[in-house]
Amino acid sequence: MVSVNDEAPVLVKAEIEIDADPETVWNIIADIESWPRWNPDVKSARLQGEFRPGTQFLWKAGPAKITSLIQDVDPPHTLAWTGKIMGINAIHVWDIQVVDDKTVVRTEESWDGLMSSAMHDQLEEMLEKSLYSALNNLKTECERV
Repeated sequence: MVSVNDEAPVLVKAEIEIDADPETVWNIIADIESWPRWNPDVKSARLQGEFRPGTQFLWKAGPAKITSLIQDVDPPHTLAWTGKIMGINAIHVWDIQVVDDKTVVRTEESWDGLMSSAMHDQLEEMLEKSLYSALNNLKTECERV
């Protein structure tokens, strides 16, 4: 099972409580091609095969075109992928759990590589905004369904 690099220069962890069952949350996160519908930060997303570990997906977030590889799929709890862009090695993990009868979604991402070391503060701030924005948009979408 893949996990973020806790030693990476850029590391952000965030969580939110969502008033929906874990399966609903999972179905929305796992439908990669629908990300642009509920997350305005994602401009496009295209799966390059079946939804399973080892499958690549191409997506655009802001100005960046990203190629990612699905690493872990454990419905309805874990989805993880890795990706590279502009010399940054990214690891992203979504974790969905029930805590005290509430669905808690945790997301975390690490970036390492030369650029993430050189621009640590700016990149970490940008990633933090992005993850919290994604969580809030996910919450809105899950509670709307």
